Amino acid sequence: MSALYHPTLAKGRWYSLTLVEQLGNVGSEYERALKAKKNGDPTRFDQAFARMLELLDLTIGDARWKNHRLKELTRLREVLCDELWNEKQEYPQARDLREYFLYFGIAARNQQEKTQLVAK
Repeated sequence: MSALYHPTLAKGRWYSLTLVEQLGNVGSEYERALKAKKNGDPTRFDQAFARMLELLDLTIGDARWKNHRLKELTRLREVLCDELWNEKQEYPQARDLREYFLYFGIAARNQQEKTQLVAK
């Protein structure tokens, strides 16, 4: 593996997050990569794309998701790479991955708010 963008997360903190928190973070990097690609900024795109894949690979490697979720996660990686990297997409049908990730972001925020309320 190349240099880590998220060394603290890779050392174990990532595995303390829930699936919705993990995918919410992957979605943030996806948004950054998408924006950089649309703005024609290859440096920012490459960095955001690499961070996104690093987080997604950490999620795929999380032992808690070695069940029915693993297939969805690996398929998600395939579709993300196809959408963001390939000039001619293998899967030409319209996908709205932004909406997919948005729901994880909202769920993660709601989950954090509940945790904060319980802690009070």
